[in-house]
Amino acid sequence: MPEVTAYAVASQTAPFAKTTITRRKPGPTEVFFDIVYAGICHSDIHTARGEWGTPTYPLVPGHELAGIVREVGSEVTRWKVGDHVGVGCFVDSCGTCEFCTGGQEQFCNGEGRTIWTYNSVGRDGVPTAGGYSTGITVEQDYVCRIPDSIDLQVAAPLLCAGVTLYSPLKRWGAGEGTKVAIVGLGGLGHVGVQIAAAMGAEVHVISRTDAKRDDSLRFGAVAHHATQDPTTLKRLRGTFDLMVSTVSGDSSLDAYLACLRPGGVFVDVGLPEHPSTLRLGSLTSGNKVLAGSQIGGIAETQEMLDFCAEHGVRPQVEVIGGEDITAAYDAVVNAQVRYRYVIDTSTFDA
Repeated sequence: MPEVTAYAVASQTAPFAKTTITRRKPGPTEVFFDIVYAGICHSDIHTARGEWGTPTYPLVPGHELAGIVREVGSEVTRWKVGDHVGVGCFVDSCGTCEFCTGGQEQFCNGEGRTIWTYNSVGRDGVPTAGGYSTGITVEQDYVCRIPDSIDLQVAAPLLCAGVTLYSPLKRWGAGEGTKVAIVGLGGLGHVGVQIAAAMGAEVHVISRTDAKRDDSLRFGAVAHHATQDPTTLKRLRGTFDLMVSTVSGDSSLDAYLACLRPGGVFVDVGLPEHPSTLRLGSLTSGNKVLAGSQIGGIAETQEMLDFCAEHGVRPQVEVIGGEDITAAYDAVVNAQVRYRYVIDTSTFDA
């Protein structure tokens, strides 16, 4: 049984501490890969700090994993030692229900349901532990290939942030002739701007201030709009075909829905902490759509990685060591990172 070094939290308020966890030896259809980089997602913070309910402690978070295959099971056909691979938000599912066979394993409703990369329970009955560790064992069908042109450190955030934005932009028709607004230019938003621009859309960024205007334009937006000006959303009424909100703070749904053209779609991927309200008239006036979106299946995640490789979509990352994770969490909450922290696991055994 491989033992790997990891960083875990023991409670909602505890700092991260180095520990050792045990991974299972790869079975016939499994691969073990060395995790080289792991991204920090705001979902990790919500979970570790008990903001979405009490998780199972000690907790090793991390669902943006990029690494190199070290060992494969006897029946593995998709992977070989040395392959660059990644894992996102889940590591297993039933594989036979309508959602699994339809490429939406994240919605598995079969026996056992979707098994998340951490804070879940695997088929072996053992709690899952995430990517803040130096290695992991995963079923071969839940691993994605990282194209050679994408460095592992920038590939890691794509396994969650990338597919979280790619999926709704593709589903709701971002492309030539459409006007798309990305609300919030953070870890998710800055990837979404690049993807939407690569799809051919006219991309706008809606942010609280003007502080990131230059970055918005550098990532591919044609305009940056600051809501600290109280006239901004009024000026944008009836402008967009599609809006994707990446912010986790509270916002006025009615004001944003007014920025849509008739038939337009507003998609939330940011999961605000508090319940949102809206007037139903904001939807019926103009036949507008309010939608949500949650990551993507394995095939769509691979499609996203290949798209990003082809079109030069790359997250902007800041690489940190394991000892920096606790401070990095505070920086993410305070919007002090541009734009995604990525943990270098080689620092774990230094």
